[in-house]
Amino acid sequence: MIQQASLLPVALFRGALFQRALLPVALLSVGLLPALFTGCQDASVPVPILAAEIGAANTGSTGDDWPRWRGPHGDGTWNGPKLSEKWPAELPLRWHKPIGGGYAGVIVAGNRVLVPDRQTLPFENERIVCYDARTGDVRWTHSDKLTYGHLDYGNGPRAAVTVFDGLVYTLGATGVMNCLDLTSGAVRWSANLVSDFEGRMPTWGYAASPVIFRDTVIVHPGSAKGASVVALNRRTGKKVWASLSDEATYATPILIEHAGRVQLVCWTPSHIRGLDAATGEPLWEIPYEVTYGVSIATPVYHAGILFVSGYWAGAKALRLDDAGRTATLAWEDERTLRGLMSQPLCRDGYGYLLDKNFGLTCFELSTGNKLWTDDHRVTPRDSNPQATLVWIGDSDRALLLNAAGELILARLNPKGYTEIARSKVIGDTWAHPAYAGRFVFARDDRELVCRELPVAAPAPEQK
Repeated sequence: MIQQASLLPVALFRGALFQRALLPVALLSVGLLPALFTGCQDASVPVPILAAEIGAANTGSTGDDWPRWRGPHGDGTWNGPKLSEKWPAELPLRWHKPIGGGYAGVIVAGNRVLVPDRQTLPFENERIVCYDARTGDVRWTHSDKLTYGHLDYGNGPRAAVTVFDGLVYTLGATGVMNCLDLTSGAVRWSANLVSDFEGRMPTWGYAASPVIFRDTVIVHPGSAKGASVVALNRRTGKKVWASLSDEATYATPILIEHAGRVQLVCWTPSHIRGLDAATGEPLWEIPYEVTYGVSIATPVYHAGILFVSGYWAGAKALRLDDAGRTATLAWEDERTLRGLMSQPLCRDGYGYLLDKNFGLTCFELSTGNKLWTDDHRVTPRDSNPQATLVWIGDSDRALLLNAAGELILARLNPKGYTEIARSKVIGDTWAHPAYAGRFVFARDDRELVCRELPVAAPAPEQK
């Protein structure tokens, strides 16, 4: 695949050349998605109700599905099996398949694995390929003929697909959107964010994954004419509401519940905004001008704090008033808490952020006070460091896939970073993996792999 580290020297962060350096960043926020709950949820959120509205999934005792961006709850939390603390140098390979380029993360729903990629022969097209999770056999393929033209980092799609209620919602780098049948791949409806909604494609392509809310699917065309954010009927594709005029973001919006209302929180290149998720009515806004428009990492909501992290202007923590119509700045840190692509994790009032200058960093969410850094042990210091962070259940254990394709089992808590095991699973990658059952599914620009996680042996029965 593209060796992003070699393409992105520190010098490119200065001046106009930065625009060619920073990003498929876009990709990461997406696919580079949805939103919320367990692990980064407010304690007052009625999870069962909201899980039904946004489509959380469970596959049984071995481990949840991974049906959308950031997992079953949209917050980087996965209820998986208890893992062994002894790992081989490479995790056992169940199957692998060749694929084309792309930064979009892997999605697993039931016994289906879905991955977007780009092909150039016999003609340029974006594909969604559906594989059997058990064997890797191709179940179906959908392709859209298109032209990337001068799209920077044009190796493939950025946005992970979203699966809900037997339907697959896709969004390509140039704005082509589809609703497909999960079983057959048949097209239910299609749209184009640029031609249908006068959307403005971001510099590095569309990256924010579709978000499901009740009977709508929400996308971010970035139109300057009151259709920056659009909700479509998820069964027919017909517009339900349109709102705002901000440019499109790379960061997938999230859903939160506050004051009896479900809000859609969007971090655009100019603002952090809250909308009524049912109607699109703007509720509150906080200005946040982002250099080069790189609003990337999905926001998180935890313990009453809405947290957004970027490289150029750093981190901002917001609080909403009792009515949910005013947001105020709780604190900000423009120098020592500067994430970029990696999605932060939250738990028990603490945040964990991959900072470009300091590495993995733990901080107090209510104040921004830093507790420790890992000195770049998770992933080496780089112009654009990347690692995906995922909680395993409600413990302090996490799975981290770094840009070198190494999967790490570690403990994250206010006391420090404790690495337990590390194994190679894929080549260099910025794409997010999926965890399902007792397996990890990962991709780079050449292949998709299914590897078996080292599950701990059950404790012997007491007599």
